[in-house]
Amino acid sequence: MKTCLTIAGSDCSGGAGIQADLKTFTVFGCYGMSVITAITAQNTCGVSACYPSELACIKEQLEVIFDDIRPDSIKIGMLFSSDIISVVADFLKEHAKDIPIVLDPVMLATSGDKLLQPDAVDALKTQLLPLATLITPNLPEAVELAGKPGDPLVLGRACLALGAQAVLIKGGHDQGEEAKDVLLQKDEEPHCLSLSRLDTKNTHGTGCTLSAAIASGLARGLSLENACEVAKKYLFEALKSAQTQQIGSGCGPVNHAWCLDTTRCISAVSA
Repeated sequence: MKTCLTIAGSDCSGGAGIQADLKTFTVFGCYGMSVITAITAQNTCGVSACYPSELACIKEQLEVIFDDIRPDSIKIGMLFSSDIISVVADFLKEHAKDIPIVLDPVMLATSGDKLLQPDAVDALKTQLLPLATLITPNLPEAVELAGKPGDPLVLGRACLALGAQAVLIKGGHDQGEEAKDVLLQKDEEPHCLSLSRLDTKNTHGTGCTLSAAIASGLARGLSLENACEVAKKYLFEALKSAQTQQIGSGCGPVNHAWCLDTTRCISAVSA
């Protein structure tokens, strides 16, 4: 079994963060592990508080995992502060040189609440982006990283210049009938991933889910382009399946288990 590690924050409501990542890893047939960088008090309506983990706690979580179960891929999500970024970056530089790293530069929750301190943006750009196999910013995050507005190609090239090997500019915040993501890799032509845009309020955890799905694909040996394509299709179906569900009173979560036959599972263990 392939193994995936998520380094991210906890969402007690279950739709985003490490909870979304672990659900996604499982659906893709990977063994999921987690390093908790912060605990958020949030639900589908917003984030009410964030409690960062102690730096020593984060480092020890990383150490015990790598001492016992070396991950086949790593997904990085919410890091919250420059100090946490430094701890994670220093560890990965030494211990994860040959492991694919998917960095989701989480700055805002779906609700608009800030999940990265303003002074941590520079640390993210200088310390973690050069370690990333792929970064997955949405349009507002890409503008923040690039330091200027622009179309996806301009933003993507600016992100590549910061040191990432590849960047997937997500088009969920754009307009139009198609939701278009743009994958840029160094020395290769841009690749557009496009699917129909769904009309749904249940989008909580979409960024976490997509990046975790890409990390799962990389762990299972897919090329970066194929991993992105598979992940986008998986997220599309998770969004589509959740269109009419009612979990919470705000922006509900996607349905991570859309592809599982739960009735068959219950019947099998009940037999």
